[in-house]
Amino acid sequence: MKLNELSPADGSKKSRQRVGRGVGSGWGKTAGRGSKGQGARSGGGVRPGYEGGQMPIHRRLPKRGFTNIFKKNFAIINIRDLSRFDSGSTVDEVELVKCGLIKGTYDGIKLLGQGEIDYPLQIKVNAVSESARKKISSAGGTVEVV
Repeated sequence: MKLNELSPADGSKKSRQRVGRGVGSGWGKTAGRGSKGQGARSGGGVRPGYEGGQMPIHRRLPKRGFTNIFKKNFAIINIRDLSRFDSGSTVDEVELVKCGLIKGTYDGIKLLGQGEIDYPLQIKVNAVSESARKKISSAGGTVEVV
């Protein structure tokens, strides 16, 4: 089978409804747009969520919760992700970005303790969980919070 031999399953693709093609089609004359008004005009219509002047549902329903504008967004790294680094190497933000473990912009890096490690590493991150700190130190490595 080749790419040029692929085709959609029978009945899965339908051609679009051509409107305004005579009264016999069932979609002639006003073509499903009704008579006059904003919805009948070309380029007309109302924005999504508009309810004809009635108070829209997104304003009628009560708001809940709170968004902390000072929240720190950490990139999460687990101990199992550190297996790609050699024994004794230094792991910091530059190295993590270089090897592709961190993509995008974050306020810091946090090391979590999922996984195992059996060789020492020197790690420099912004935050570390207690279980991750124990596993790194028991393997002979060090964790520095910068």
